[in-house]
Amino acid sequence: MDRMASSMKQVPNPLPKVLSRRGVGAGMEAAERESFERTQVLKDSLRYKNELSDMSRMWGHLSEGYGQLCSTYLTLLRTKMEYHTKNPRFPGNLQMSDRQLDEAGESDVNNFFQLTVEMFDYLECELNLFQTVFNSLDMSRSVSVTTAGQCRLAPLIQVILDCSHLYDYTVKLLFKLHSCLPADTLQGHRDRFMEQFTKLKDLFYRSSNLQYFKRLIQIPQLPENPPNFLRASALSEHISPVVVIPAEASSPDSEPVSEKDDLMDMDASQQNSFDSKFDDIFGSSSSSDPFNFNSQNGVNKDEKDHLIDQLYKEISGLKAQLENMKTESQRAVLQLKGRVSELEAELAEQQHLRQQAADESEFLRAELDELKKKREDTEKAQRSLTEIERKAQANEQRYSRLKEKYSELVQNHADLLRKNAEVTKQVSVARQAQVDLEREKKELEDSFQRISDQAQRKTQEQTEVLESLKQELATSKQELQIVQGSLETSAQSEAKWTAQIAELEKERGSLVNAVARQEEQLSALQEQLEYTQLKLSSTQESICQLAKDQRKILLAESRRAAEQVVQEALRQFEEPTLFSCAGSADHLLCKVRSVSSCIEQLEQCWSQYLACPEDISGLLHAVTLLAHLTSDTIVHGSTTCLRAPPEPADSLTEACKQYGRETLIYLGFLEEEGILEKADSTAVRSCLTRITAIGEELLPRGLDIKQEELGDLVDKELAATSAAIETATARIEEMLSKSRAGDTGVKLEVNERILGSCTSLMQAIQVLIVASKELQREIVESGRGTASPKEFYAKNSRWTEGLISASKAVGWGATVMVDAADLVVQGRGKFEELMVCSREIAASTAQLVAASKVKADKDSPNLAQLQQASRGVNQATAAVVASTVSGKLQIEDTDSMDFSSMTLTQIKRQEMDSQVRVLELENELQKERQKLGELRKKHYELAGVAEGWEEEASPPTLQEAVTEKE
Repeated sequence: MDRMASSMKQVPNPLPKVLSRRGVGAGMEAAERESFERTQVLKDSLRYKNELSDMSRMWGHLSEGYGQLCSTYLTLLRTKMEYHTKNPRFPGNLQMSDRQLDEAGESDVNNFFQLTVEMFDYLECELNLFQTVFNSLDMSRSVSVTTAGQCRLAPLIQVILDCSHLYDYTVKLLFKLHSCLPADTLQGHRDRFMEQFTKLKDLFYRSSNLQYFKRLIQIPQLPENPPNFLRASALSEHISPVVVIPAEASSPDSEPVSEKDDLMDMDASQQNSFDSKFDDIFGSSSSSDPFNFNSQNGVNKDEKDHLIDQLYKEISGLKAQLENMKTESQRAVLQLKGRVSELEAELAEQQHLRQQAADESEFLRAELDELKKKREDTEKAQRSLTEIERKAQANEQRYSRLKEKYSELVQNHADLLRKNAEVTKQVSVARQAQVDLEREKKELEDSFQRISDQAQRKTQEQTEVLESLKQELATSKQELQIVQGSLETSAQSEAKWTAQIAELEKERGSLVNAVARQEEQLSALQEQLEYTQLKLSSTQESICQLAKDQRKILLAESRRAAEQVVQEALRQFEEPTLFSCAGSADHLLCKVRSVSSCIEQLEQCWSQYLACPEDISGLLHAVTLLAHLTSDTIVHGSTTCLRAPPEPADSLTEACKQYGRETLIYLGFLEEEGILEKADSTAVRSCLTRITAIGEELLPRGLDIKQEELGDLVDKELAATSAAIETATARIEEMLSKSRAGDTGVKLEVNERILGSCTSLMQAIQVLIVASKELQREIVESGRGTASPKEFYAKNSRWTEGLISASKAVGWGATVMVDAADLVVQGRGKFEELMVCSREIAASTAQLVAASKVKADKDSPNLAQLQQASRGVNQATAAVVASTVSGKLQIEDTDSMDFSSMTLTQIKRQEMDSQVRVLELENELQKERQKLGELRKKHYELAGVAEGWEEEASPPTLQEAVTEKE
């Protein structure tokens, strides 16, 4: 804590503060004084930059309390200092107009790029403080009405103001950058903006719901969706967030002051009343020196002095008591106010808790109703379950009784059988043996299929046997009576029956052995059948596995062959034989479209293969076709790069290589069936989209225009050029009339001379355009034969495009020259711009003449008339340049310097400044010349690609190069 205290004492004085209000009518002196104060504030603050960094690190070691808050706030102060040091044009409150924002970037895209990065860093620090404050608050309670919560929320008002300005400037700068740079270069800026937009929108929404901010500041709400920087028109939809601070009401801080004034008034009134009582006792103060007791005797003087001292002591005591009373009253007022604030906070918290309790009671009441319904359902289910169990027990008891009765019947039946066994042994055995013999013979004649049927009917047969046994039991009883009657008569034939029974027993034994042999054969046949079925199933499984392995091998070989084809195409990027080849962008785009349709076909085949793995022919065909189309696309992309400018060529080369790598990854999903469902062609499609975009940029201009529309386009461009010349002439006449009405002297003379030469130039151009129309009409009539003019223009499309380009250049040059002349007349333009525009018009007319002379007859009178008109344009251009130069010199002569009032030191100072200015201008001239050379070089390259200048001597095609290589 001692270290913290010493660190906090290191800053002896608070940071200087700049007053933003200026008096009305202060003028330039007030503005300069404010600028100086702002600069001085920044300089004075930078002295404490290192101390603020040390304090930030020190507070950062405290993870609890206000440590992290102080550390983050000090980091924000340091970032703000660095930002204003790098960008001195920005005021402390960050309020700037659009024009000032453009001046801050000095109209340089690099400066705007760096300025956007610095704004992102600044806004990131603001958001960090915002988030740190909210993380330290307990949002489940009404923290904004407590003293601790307001202490933490108070710095966020300035943060909200800065964030609104930074967000507005960031959006405008990003739109400006997107109009100058490609979208891929600014991908990082867009990602960082999206992240900060989400955070800022959430923090603004959370802040607007706090009671503390509602009476102090009106927080704006950001739009639902972020701006679309890829669409330039979206800038018009952007609305700058405005933070509104209402008029400040009487703050609570002013109340103690008023109370103090009241106490002071009370003190004064008491003092006055005491003085009046003192005057009543000792006499009025109007008398001369009432305390002069020198004339009185000594005894009276001592008593009065004693009384006076006593009264003075009483007065001092009363004053001390009064001061104590004032102090106690102030302390009591403050305590009561704090208590009131605490009670209000507790009241708000109790209201919040009461609302929560009400919500919880509603929720519990709903849960109680639901539980009652569930309990009723449970009781119904329990009753139904009890009923079911009761029925189940009744059924079980009934089953047990039936089972007992059945077992009793079985036991009775067994007893009856044992009782009648001896009686019916001879007859029943013989008869049963004969029945069994017949049945067994009949069963042996049946097939194995009937054996299974007999097993199913076994229960029914047992029932029938039971019925037959009952019948036999009845008949046996009858026969028993007969046998008992004939028992005496059968004794004689007992021997005979005994012999027959022996024979039947012997025959029955042989039949039992035969049945046993048949059963053994049946079991052997069943085992053989099971073995055969098992072997058949194993054979079928092996065949299916073999077919599956063959399909895997076939698919793997196809994938390997496809990868080799693609890798071979990637290796051909460095193939020397392709250096003499050249491809076209339109052919490359055709290949890309074929690849896209092939990818769709491959995805359909994959879906079919996953649904039915036996059908693999379609997938193999699609993989092979994709490999060959990919190889053709990569090779045609490499050959197209040979004709493209350097930057698009590098982009196309990288895109083709990336496409080949993504295709290899895409084909790698065919390696295993487990990852086949995860195959995704998004990366391959994005590469194709990128190649398509680059290919469309490489298409020659005018290629998207239909050939049959070229004739109409030529007429339209010539008519538009004529209209532009007429409009320019009318504007020059209007400017000349305004100059005559408002200017005098040298300025009027210069303006009349310049505008008169411009009018002459426009008239000469108008004559040139008419002559060009006549010559083109003659060329078309003499060269088209039986074809129509549109067919002639379509047949000679390159010549037609040259005419269109020249016409556009002439019309554009005339419009620009009139704008430059208007600025020169108004005194806001440069004479050099007017001279450059006139020379540009002369060059454009020369291009139009050259385009018209390509197919014209050299002895044509219209050609001679066109050449005469061209010479007239050149003379008019020279007149414009001459009048501009002379007017410039004439105006410069009127603005010559006056050296009469200058001293030698001042002249020497002016001479040094002039030398510095000359060196600066020479350096700028050299840089501008280099820039002009680069611009002309780039213009010639783009114009050559767009107009197809190289098609006359294009290198051999890709197919011819491949044929030569083979």
